[in-house]
Order: sequence, then C-alpha cells, then structure tokens
Amino acid sequence: MNTRSLARQWWVALRAMLVFTVVLGVAYTALVTGIAEVIAPAQAHGSTVSADGRVVGSSLIGQAFTSKSGKPLPQWFQSRPSAAGSGGGYDASASSASNLGPSNADLIAAVKARRAAVAAADGISPAAVPVDALTASGSGLDPDISPAYALDQVARIARVRALSEAVVHRLVESRIEGREAGYLGERTVNVLELNIALAQLSSKE
Repeated sequence: MNTRSLARQWWVALRAMLVFTVVLGVAYTALVTGIAEVIAPAQAHGSTVSADGRVVGSSLIGQAFTSKSGKPLPQWFQSRPSAAGSGGGYDASASSASNLGPSNADLIAAVKARRAAVAAADGISPAAVPVDALTASGSGLDPDISPAYALDQVARIARVRALSEAVVHRLVESRIEGREAGYLGERTVNVLELNIALAQLSSKE
C-alpha cells in the first residue's frame, strides 16, 4: 500500500469519526435532551426540589437532617438510615448498601442502637419502631420513609415546634404518596418535601 492510498484511508476514517461525533455526541444528545425538556422537564433537571427560591435537593436522593456531629435534629422529620458514604451521609457518588447479612454482629448492633434511639426520641415502644427506621435501603440514597415512620415522629415534631399534633398529623397525611400504578410498591412519604412543607407550616403559626 503506497503512502497516498494510506493517507486517503486515514482521511476517510477521520471524517467518519468527526461526522459520528457531531451526530451521535452532539446532535443526538441535544435532541434527546430537548425531548426530555418537553415531556418531563422536572426529571430532565434531576428532579430538583426548591424552597425559598433556591434548589435544596432532589426528590430522588435522601438527605440527613442532622447536626454537624451527626446527631438527629429533633425539629425535623428524620430520614431512613444511609449506608452511602462515610458516616451514612447520603453520598450520591458512593451509592451502595452495607452488604451486611442479617446475622452480622455489626448490623445487629446498629439496628439495636437505632431502635433504642428512635424509641427514645419519638416516645414509642422499641417493638413498634418501623423497619425503615432501622435499616438502610439497597441504594443507600432512599429519599422516602413509610407513613408509619413519619407518623411516629409527629408527637416529637409537634412538641419541639410548639404545634398541634393534629396539624402535624394532617401535614403528614397530605404528603403520603400512593403505590405506583395503584398496586406496585408501598405507600411512601418524601422526607425532604415533607420537611419543606413543615418549615412553611411553622412560619405561618
């Protein structure tokens, strides 16, 4: 193969690469993004949640409502435990489960400690603490808790914020999301959105 023929092949390959880069890397991406903006604008932007005119999180990723030392803040509804990131901090770049089996001593100890802490904070029987208050989700980023866990926290929230328990109870009830398609999964409460509504409620009282 002579030099001229080889150069021609390289030039053809280069042009093909440039064309496919523009078509698949730029045009296709722009097209799909544009369609997403029209069909599902919220999802296209990461399902962000805003409060007071600024983005405060995503409805798909949980947050820890704790102090800098990791202690739960009693004035907020608490999220499900997270195994993602150091200290269980809902680190989206480290999404994972603990991978600890039910007979693992560390998991058993963690569940026992969480049960005692939740029961003491919310004034309920240790036996009545919901399972989602004790164990982390598979992703470690679960933004939701069960209605039972949310309702268990009502008395504490009402006491700390000097609100009526009935008012806080109604707030939780209004934030319960039904099963997907009416039958898939379980009913849930998004903790971030619930806490935003709680803050707005408290500001009105």
